[in-house]
Amino acid sequence: MNTAIQSALDTAIDSLKQQGVLPQDFQNNSSLSRTRDRSHGDFASNVAMIAAKVAGLKPRDLAEKILTALPQVDVISKAEIAGPGFINFFLNDDQRFAVLDQIIAQTSQFGRSQQFNGKKAQVEFVSANPTSSLHVGHGRGAAYGMTVANLLEAIGWTVQREYYVNDAGRQMDILATSTFLRYLELCGQSLTFPSNGYRGAYVTEDIAQKIFDQYGNQFNRPVDALFANVPSDAEYAAELDKDGNKVLLSGDKEKHIDGLIHNAQQLLGAEDYRLFHQTALQVILDDIKDDLADFGVTFDQWFSEATLKDKITEALEVLDQNGFLYEKDGNIWFKSTNFGDEKDRVVKRANGQTTYFAADIAYHLNKFQRGFDEVINIWGSDHHGYISRVKAAIDALGFDSKKLTVLLVQFVSLWRGSEMVQMSSRSGQFVSLRELREEVGNDAARFYYVMRKSEQHIDFDLDLAVSQSKDNAVYYIQYAHARICRLFNNFSSQLGEIQFDELNAHKAQLTSEAESELITKLAAYPDVLARAAQQYEPHQLGNYLKELAGQLHGWYDTHPIIKIFAEQPELAKARLLLAYCVQQVLKNGLSLLGVSAPEAM
Repeated sequence: MNTAIQSALDTAIDSLKQQGVLPQDFQNNSSLSRTRDRSHGDFASNVAMIAAKVAGLKPRDLAEKILTALPQVDVISKAEIAGPGFINFFLNDDQRFAVLDQIIAQTSQFGRSQQFNGKKAQVEFVSANPTSSLHVGHGRGAAYGMTVANLLEAIGWTVQREYYVNDAGRQMDILATSTFLRYLELCGQSLTFPSNGYRGAYVTEDIAQKIFDQYGNQFNRPVDALFANVPSDAEYAAELDKDGNKVLLSGDKEKHIDGLIHNAQQLLGAEDYRLFHQTALQVILDDIKDDLADFGVTFDQWFSEATLKDKITEALEVLDQNGFLYEKDGNIWFKSTNFGDEKDRVVKRANGQTTYFAADIAYHLNKFQRGFDEVINIWGSDHHGYISRVKAAIDALGFDSKKLTVLLVQFVSLWRGSEMVQMSSRSGQFVSLRELREEVGNDAARFYYVMRKSEQHIDFDLDLAVSQSKDNAVYYIQYAHARICRLFNNFSSQLGEIQFDELNAHKAQLTSEAESELITKLAAYPDVLARAAQQYEPHQLGNYLKELAGQLHGWYDTHPIIKIFAEQPELAKARLLLAYCVQQVLKNGLSLLGVSAPEAM
């Protein structure tokens, strides 16, 4: 119906162009949106305010001319001017009730569209280093990324969900060496564990123990040889300086761990070192996959960084051929400043090693070669400065960086009462996603992770997430759905099987203000869904469901159904129809957010 209204507006604008009221080159960039208050109509257009300047008229005067030129449209009962120049459109009753017919006919598909049918998008999200279990910060990226993908699919996109596995970098070498050190301890050796190694109990209990159980002492090596010629570790003294800060002792913790990595590789040899590396990778990756699957987050592809070796060579060759590489101080640099980056970036060091950035360039070359119409990267907010150089590389490779959208996810603070929990993945002292889910449940976690814009910080309130109150939005929405399910169970047990055709025949009985507002709210769902998808903002859908649930609860408390069935059966049936439609829309929306719609609570 909004299509019919927009078409009528376009016809009126064309007519005014022919009359000379508007210039021929006027581009109609106005919006037609549903109103929040039905006293202002069902739809409102700001076209008169957008076009007033080029027409040389006051907005209300131009609105009068638009109304005069507006063709008659069956779905519109009246149109009027409001405020500074809005044009409000009121639908006739048949059109207002049409949404109920649509919900009954389309059920779980109501609100979805094929607007972007034929378009392919890739959404890459989470992509946490496989060096430890996922923590609550990763959980937000998981919930947000999965929901964005769901929303895009709901408006017709074909979506590939992808996890980029960082299995070829230094952090994996630190994990492999940490595992080797813990393995040596299981062999009975005593050593000083590096301050920046991976200290979590999982390194010993889940990885090193697995290797020890299978191979025994086969890889036991002298600790002295492992620590030979390794720079001392950097540690903090117990005493404080005059300013109250811990004193940093001499040493270099980064060179210390790098020395241990080198020695471990030499002592074990390539094949045995790879065993520690791959065992650590597989144990952690399996844990991540299980954790995410239990959270309702799945991927179409787990892309291994280790497979990019040839692609890195290809990417650097393309950049060189396009004239965007140069050599300085033995390093190979990418001219990222040519594309607005703050400085050029090294892609290959003098020792022949390629950089992390080179691997990222190769990964994005691979992405664009796969032919996606839209590439969406969901990164942590600390990667903000990385965006410009990646876009620069895409353009330098000959692709369009405008097809890359980077969505940043802010950090999560987890609160227990008045105390904020600190997290550190190397020390192992972090709250995992699994622990959060066990405490508050998947539904609360999925919902509250996406209820703010991704770039906004979240203070996750554990007490609120488990409360059974109106203040807990996810409980409030789910209770609305369960409440309607209970209504239908009671109706069926008392009055028999429900025939929806019969209910639908009486929808004209829905005349109260609360019922009109509910119907208007239901009709807004497709627009909300489309807007949330195109703006990558799941919180818009969450807020809509919260408002719909609030209207349902208020209406349900004041509009009896079963109690009036004997005296007013037609009205009772109409209200049952409305309740069913609300239930279906709540279920549809919750499903896209990855939240269950319980039938009893």
